[in-house]
Amino acid sequence: FRRLHTRDTRLSEFNQTERKAMLGSYTKVLFVRDPFHRLIATFLQGMGISPSFSSFVQEVLDAGMHNGSVAWKPVVSLCRPCLIQYDYVVMFGFLRQELGHLLRRAGLPVGNLPPELTDSQVQWTYRWLSEQMFSELSAQQKKQLSHFYRWDLAAFPFSSSFLSD
Repeated sequence: FRRLHTRDTRLSEFNQTERKAMLGSYTKVLFVRDPFHRLIATFLQGMGISPSFSSFVQEVLDAGMHNGSVAWKPVVSLCRPCLIQYDYVVMFGFLRQELGHLLRRAGLPVGNLPPELTDSQVQWTYRWLSEQMFSELSAQQKKQLSHFYRWDLAAFPFSSSFLSD
């Protein structure tokens, strides 16, 4: 394809033939994370101006799909996994295991994975945080969040997500 590809070029700006050629020439990796964990991380990083998690969630719900931040929009709306055939889908919480596999498949050294946190520590921490944060939400907010992230929950195996209940 002749058009110059820059960091800011969106896939939608290419025609179908260019998209197919470009996507076929790359190894496509999608990193996914439980949507509720993404909300918690976004709140803890101070990306919302809300004093409580419950009011932050209400801001997210009020902003909706079109006015929301990339930090909390559903992954399906951002990465189009139904349209793009990803070669790998890496789940947060299994990063060490999956990244090791991915690096081996790519012929890269596996010994450089960060040892700071094991996946079990990450999963335990987010399980605890999820319990605390989920208890702050009203029944209506829980229902609305499950609906907001329904396509992510259907597309990826987040069976232990609080939003799946």
